[in-house]
Amino acid sequence: MGERSELNAITETVIGAAIEVHRILGPGLLESSYEECLCYELENRSVAFERQFPLPVIYKNIKLDCGYRLDILVANLVVVEIKSVSELQPIHESQLITYLKLGGWKIGLLINFNVPVLKNGIRRKII
Repeated sequence: MGERSELNAITETVIGAAIEVHRILGPGLLESSYEECLCYELENRSVAFERQFPLPVIYKNIKLDCGYRLDILVANLVVVEIKSVSELQPIHESQLITYLKLGGWKIGLLINFNVPVLKNGIRRKII
């Protein structure tokens, strides 16, 4: 499987798991609840992931621990950033893009669970 196919398969699996979580819970909960349930769904699908993955900032060749953490890193390839907000703002997308750049990843999912229909709360970013 090529890298592009692998990335597409991973993002499809994550989105499917997120839809399942949203179908059962609906909108209105804290991000931490959705993160917990999404991790449960990924585990049940035998998908490798790391939760609250530490992300250092490299500044002038110095590695700084500024306390940044990815919500979920799937298969060491796809960054998943979870939100539960009334609407996604440009700063949320900027945050995901910055995380991708800092970590050297190519693709990320920004998922806002606080929407009536989850497909309207998903942004897929490729850099």
